[in-house]
Amino acid sequence: MSFDDTSLAQIDQYMNDAWDAFHVYRKKSLKERAALMRAIAVELEACGDALIQTAMKETNLPEARLRNERGRTILQLNQYATACEQGEWIEARIDTVIPDKNPPKPDIRKMLVPLGPVVVFGASNFPFAYSTAGGDTACALAAGCPVIVKAHPAHAHTSQIVADAIHTAVAKLNLPQAVFTHVHGKAFEVGHALVTHAYTKAVGFTGSYNGGKQLFDWANQRREPIPVFAEMGSINPVFLLPEKLKSSATEIATMYAGSITLGVGQFCTNPGLIIGIEGEDLKTFTHDLGKAIQKVQPGVMLHQGIVNAYKEKKSTALLQGEVHLVAESETEVKENEGLPTIATASAEAFLNNPVLQQEVFGPYSLIIRCKNKEEMLAVAQHLEGQLTATLMATNEDALQNEDLVEAVKNSCGRFILNSVPTGVEVCLSMHHGGPFPATTDSRFTSVGADGIKRFARPIAFQNWSNELLPEELKNENSLQIWRTVNNELTKEPI
Repeated sequence: MSFDDTSLAQIDQYMNDAWDAFHVYRKKSLKERAALMRAIAVELEACGDALIQTAMKETNLPEARLRNERGRTILQLNQYATACEQGEWIEARIDTVIPDKNPPKPDIRKMLVPLGPVVVFGASNFPFAYSTAGGDTACALAAGCPVIVKAHPAHAHTSQIVADAIHTAVAKLNLPQAVFTHVHGKAFEVGHALVTHAYTKAVGFTGSYNGGKQLFDWANQRREPIPVFAEMGSINPVFLLPEKLKSSATEIATMYAGSITLGVGQFCTNPGLIIGIEGEDLKTFTHDLGKAIQKVQPGVMLHQGIVNAYKEKKSTALLQGEVHLVAESETEVKENEGLPTIATASAEAFLNNPVLQQEVFGPYSLIIRCKNKEEMLAVAQHLEGQLTATLMATNEDALQNEDLVEAVKNSCGRFILNSVPTGVEVCLSMHHGGPFPATTDSRFTSVGADGIKRFARPIAFQNWSNELLPEELKNENSLQIWRTVNNELTKEPI
């Protein structure tokens, strides 16, 4: 069974319906929105093994990985539901009237309110957590926004099963059907119609740079530009500082062999660039990493398009001048598998060749050899925006390289010390975003409940009577949410 592209006429109708649903759903209480998210989590669990088996067929991902990912997706829905109810994301701010001030100070109360219908584009490499019922959908629903999901063509059946589960949850709670809409489409025109429709008020996307940048451009060419929160990829540089490398070269190599090849390298946080200073310690690290990579068996990649792109980009990188192959897996690779590969190049070659600065999505990493710490700093300063960056360093290393630490910090959204970037914890303190071109807006995260704020905007109410104010801003604070009242954080009534 295949799915036909949703027609442009259908998209127009769906967006009109979503706009109508918005005026109902936006008025639902925080508890009612949270109830929907928890109901979706229940229905997702109830899909059982049929969902897992379908996803295995479509994505080539192993059963254990998919079960873990579904668990993470359910965790996200429940965690963001709790955050929705608690209301901290609303950022309620209240400054009460001071009538005897000259001139009199008015009563002003501010909070975040939903933007409107949100279009979400499913990711190919996470069929659950970043797709139909994933983080973008959960955050938009928490904010009070209807969601229109475009299924990723690489796992359309999986997406449809999840969409049906969401529709069931919406119906059980007697919410407008158009609170959630699901469409299919391989054609360029489907994405264009969704982003440019007058009733689309925001876009969530996880995928390639080309795809995310196209959506961003369409959104900004509209008569009314809208925000696009696109996560578009990253090479996630790792800096090996001398003292740490001297004491732990072999251990670091073992750790990074696992990170580079985890999930056949198909993570947006895959460490694709490793930077060190030439010397015996870097030679030891390179040798040990190469030996470890040789023992890793190639894995089946998500789909043929990703296999082809990996082969092409890796081949292009290896053909560049001064790039040398360090090691490949010694296991024979099959047609739909990604061959684990490590290469190396000088810092001078890296700085002068934009090809070496591009992401190779798969189990590949490039070791950059710097002549000294000044050249390492030049590499750091030359990097584009990244989701993550890592220092492998002792405290003394970090203290002696303050300029490097600052340069790396300026280029990333998550700064890691002595660990690996793969694995993104779902928690409030997580920031999964970064300066362009890692994302289109580095101020926001796509993981953690702070992501709800992407789909809301601030509005201030001046001199409104208490009975007319939104519940979140009324004197009584019946919702018992945290509010900043006259510059003090409190749950107390006014």
